[in-house]
Amino acid sequence: MPAHEGLHRAYDAVIVGGGHNGLVAAAYLARAGRSVLVLERLGNTGGAAVSTRPFTGVDARLSRYSYLVSLLPKKIVRDLGLDFRVRTRNVSSYTPVERDGRPTGLLVGGGERRTREAFAKLTGGEREYQAWQRFYDMTGRVAQRVFPTLTEPLPTRDELRLRVDDEEAWRVLFEEPIGVAVEDRFADDLVRGVVLTDALIGTFADAHDPSLKQNRCFLYHVIGGGTGAWDVPVGGMGALTDALATAARQAGAVLATGHEAVGISTDGGSAEITYRTGEAEGTVAARHVLVNASPRELAALTGDRPPAPAEGAQLKVNMLLKRLPRLRDSEVDPREAFSGTFHIAEGYQQLATAHAQAAAGRLPTAPPSEIYCHSLTDPTILGPALVEQGYQTLTLFGLHTPARLFDRDNDAVREELLKSTLAQLDAHLAEPLADCLATDAEGRPCIEAKTPLDLERDLRLPGGNIFHRDLSWPYAEEGTGRWGVETRHANVLLCGAGAVRGGGVSGVPGHNAAMAVLEELGG
Repeated sequence: MPAHEGLHRAYDAVIVGGGHNGLVAAAYLARAGRSVLVLERLGNTGGAAVSTRPFTGVDARLSRYSYLVSLLPKKIVRDLGLDFRVRTRNVSSYTPVERDGRPTGLLVGGGERRTREAFAKLTGGEREYQAWQRFYDMTGRVAQRVFPTLTEPLPTRDELRLRVDDEEAWRVLFEEPIGVAVEDRFADDLVRGVVLTDALIGTFADAHDPSLKQNRCFLYHVIGGGTGAWDVPVGGMGALTDALATAARQAGAVLATGHEAVGISTDGGSAEITYRTGEAEGTVAARHVLVNASPRELAALTGDRPPAPAEGAQLKVNMLLKRLPRLRDSEVDPREAFSGTFHIAEGYQQLATAHAQAAAGRLPTAPPSEIYCHSLTDPTILGPALVEQGYQTLTLFGLHTPARLFDRDNDAVREELLKSTLAQLDAHLAEPLADCLATDAEGRPCIEAKTPLDLERDLRLPGGNIFHRDLSWPYAEEGTGRWGVETRHANVLLCGAGAVRGGGVSGVPGHNAAMAVLEELGG
């Protein structure tokens, strides 16, 4: 079957999937003078890193799925000349809690003095703050040494260990369950919980899981940019993928939306990709194929044995508010509390209980989650009229809700979970969140929730797993290849989140797959 009108019969590289990693690879290869075709199933590029207007008649362009930036190397932004910026958050986090019958909380940020005072007020002394400083000084040193390796050929385990050059840090992060370090270093349950949350984003695990998948999740959440800071994308996450699509097109790449790849045949030297549009099928030839999809989708395309099933474990909720709610803890300004990460039901014991309940097949009675307000840091995602009226966005990410819990009735369980999750938030508010929600043009509350099964349906994330599978260590293991993107087919590379050093909005797998191709071609 010939290629459709407007497409050539052959390209140097065909990229399956137009998510951010596929666009990064396309831009690098096209800038190197290679002919590049991107086949995207949906009607738009961007994958999970998109901005949309989810509420009818409301001028609010929200980061619908992924929402913060940490792991995107500045090198990629510079190399590709991207028109893309991020802004830092002045407050890192606020965690409300009731102690001795009164509402209080822990505010991290706003300067060292304020953070120190917040720790002392909550815990009654200096010990926890000093432990916090020592712990994150250690992770900061690791971040400075590990993050630059993400866009280099994979180091071996021993090479990375030498680069870290800190045996205590190596043991804490790479060798023993992160729960050991949390319990050894911190005494306060709330402080322990705040530390642990970075190990559980999209990862269903206990603090002491012997697989250490929680450690791998923690590592990627504290090394971003060499600092571990999580920044707000100006204009929303779609601003990044729009900039990437522009860079790829300007370099000569062809971006074909509405073109679903359905098969890859290869002899290791050349490949043929079959794709489907709404009207017909076609084929194109390529020297290299880069798959910006999950390992499960890769196996389906090539006819290989599928990997072990993946499972996501999160609830994503987008909201638009007429105003921020007042807090029961009246000593904290809601504009500060919600500008960073607002932790809900994420004490250490609460997290353990929620995990145990979900592992037993039940929804957590106190679902843990975290919220932040994008529009406080970057109001450009709202129309001028909404800004003038004081509207704000809220993004909620829930933990410990594995896909298996939604199998019996996704819609009903979603509603039940959303209700109980918001009840946990309401417990710390001086007014119900429902009173603050905006309404759309048809009078409906501006709130939408996505379960793992919704993400699997909408984006083909396997089991709704935002990382496509369990995160990997950022070093070479048996079979990982030089760049961590190689497959058993010499000219088929995996450039999505399921690659080694994949996961998150980073562009790293896309960069590394492009480098592997150019290295082979001597370009």
